[in-house]
Amino acid sequence: MTNRISFVGAGKMVSAIVHSLLRSNAFSAEQISCCSAKDGTSEKLSQATGISRFNSVEDMLATPTSILVLGCKPQQLGEMPPSVSDLTSGCLILSIMAGIPIARLRDVFPHSRNLVRSMPNTPGQIGYGVTGYLFDQSPIEEDRRVIESILNALGQSYELKEEEDIDRVTAISGSGPAYLFEFTSALEEAGRAIGLSGKLARELAIGTMVGSARLMESSELDPKQLRDQVTSPNGTTQAALESFSEDDLRSIVRHAVEAARTRSIELSHE
Repeated sequence: MTNRISFVGAGKMVSAIVHSLLRSNAFSAEQISCCSAKDGTSEKLSQATGISRFNSVEDMLATPTSILVLGCKPQQLGEMPPSVSDLTSGCLILSIMAGIPIARLRDVFPHSRNLVRSMPNTPGQIGYGVTGYLFDQSPIEEDRRVIESILNALGQSYELKEEEDIDRVTAISGSGPAYLFEFTSALEEAGRAIGLSGKLARELAIGTMVGSARLMESSELDPKQLRDQVTSPNGTTQAALESFSEDDLRSIVRHAVEAARTRSIELSHE
């Protein structure tokens, strides 16, 4: 099988992977191809990187490929032509689509050599993502290495042991960026409410989130210890944290995570 990698979809996640693979010399532009819906994304990616672009999956797979990455919208999986079943014989299939279980992938690509379901998150667009992934079958070492190289292009990746873990990962890191964005938005709104200008409230909220995240990443202390470091007895931070406790913030977060996991399970069965 020719050492080629092909992408269905050419959005921000796929673009991030392609640029990273080229920077690392894992693949050359001649070994990478893509196709997408008629939205201009594949043309843009091809022009920016020099990779090949095709008008359809069938045209793209007419040239044998060893790895097929599914970066399209989940509903587009059902629009795949029946011929992809044979055209992907012996391929390693990697899905970065949300809500598509391995059993569904197996139906569409029955002759693949292995299937991988993954759940990246949006910070992967800038190389700071977190991705959980799962092989359908125990992989050969070469396939494990290539999947790691592809997903590490988005940031950190973690191999999972069971498919139920995908729903758990979705609830934490998959949906997690939105939790941070929502909290930051709430902090900005609170800043305006106590009299700060809108511009200053936003800059303070975003700067605080970014700086705190970088501190957590670089520190040997865990988040609770870092919290305690900034909390003086009877000080302003303690007053705020006591308010969080009175409003049962941790239960609110736990319930949100449980809701996200439940919805992820539901989507896998729709």
